Amino acid sequence: MDGNGRWAKRRGMPRTAGHREGVKSVRAVVEEGVRRGIGTLTLFAFSSENWRRPPSEVNILMELFMSALRGEVRRLHEHDVRLRVIGERTAFSERLQQRIAEAERLTADNAGLNLQVAANYGGRWDITRAARQLVADVQAGVIAPEAIDEAALADRLSFPDLPEPDLFIRTGGEQRLSNFMLWQSAYSELFFSPVLWPDFDASAFAEALDFYAGRQRRFGRTGEQVEALNAVGRYGRG
Repeated sequence: MDGNGRWAKRRGMPRTAGHREGVKSVRAVVEEGVRRGIGTLTLFAFSSENWRRPPSEVNILMELFMSALRGEVRRLHEHDVRLRVIGERTAFSERLQQRIAEAERLTADNAGLNLQVAANYGGRWDITRAARQLVADVQAGVIAPEAIDEAALADRLSFPDLPEPDLFIRTGGEQRLSNFMLWQSAYSELFFSPVLWPDFDASAFAEALDFYAGRQRRFGRTGEQVEALNAVGRYGRG
């Protein structure tokens, strides 16, 4: 969700004003995800590198996180949304950690949209943590070294129970992954929007989804193979 600071700067406002405005876009995108029946939506709210920002901005971001959890979790629960926070949360204050845990418990049994918020998250951190867990499991005799494969590592990443993302959207015009879901996004379709996050509304989201709908996902196959598989799916084998 990129572009909050630039959005504010263009209006002669402090960067923090852009972050506050961006919360409205979060609400709009989540509501659109629910309306369209999307299974999982992950929002990159705060990266492990964002601690390098000015302390005053980091503090505002933490306050916004707290207020958003307080103000939105009931609404999410009412719309059958399950909330989960992924990332190294021990760096957060005890109060914020408690608020996160309460929100997750409240929505844990919901069966609608899986809403993941990546906070103090980094793709390299995720992979490193999974590798460390593999080492521990080998030492404990849980898994043999020769049994380590892609599936074994993937099972130890942040959300092994959910499918890998189909579509990766970055707003604000930058065209890079910025250490987000490096393993899981290996085959994601990439959509880079010039729209700054505070202006990213339901129509901008729809544009990204329309882009995805027009993509042919081959996963190493040829286009002809994919078309043949799709034909089998449509008409059966008879």
